[in-house]
Amino acid sequence: MITADVNTAKFDEIEEKVLEIRRVSKKTKGGNTIAFAVLVVVGNNNGRVGVGYGKAPDVATSINKAIGKAKKSMVDVKLNGPTISHEVIAKYESAKVFLKPAPKGTGVIAGGAVRAVLELSGIKDISAKMIGANNKISNVRCTLKALKKLKG
Repeated sequence: MITADVNTAKFDEIEEKVLEIRRVSKKTKGGNTIAFAVLVVVGNNNGRVGVGYGKAPDVATSINKAIGKAKKSMVDVKLNGPTISHEVIAKYESAKVFLKPAPKGTGVIAGGAVRAVLELSGIKDISAKMIGANNKISNVRCTLKALKKLKG
């Protein structure tokens, strides 16, 4: 019997968080086609985080699609203990995010979608400020872009 030496621990400890479920519709010749669009963040609370967006006729399928895309798009975040090593600014479309390291015991000071990304990436002490957009998709992608900019 052949056994593959695959590390399944990477996928077992991944947490998923659904940030947004939208009911969307498309105008067609036969009428309106209704679907559900879902935004999901996944992370292992130890320096890996990903974002996925899935769309399907029912909620369960769209969540599964989004989780699959999020797992494929996972990136490594360079942590400095429970925080980040330096300040970082990122811009994605109209969203702008400022991430600033915080002293131990401060916690995650961030709002909404940004908070979910930071918590699932494993950052414990950080201060964040979003400017310019209320759109969760833009805010999440902007935060991910900022985390990619971090240097060890």
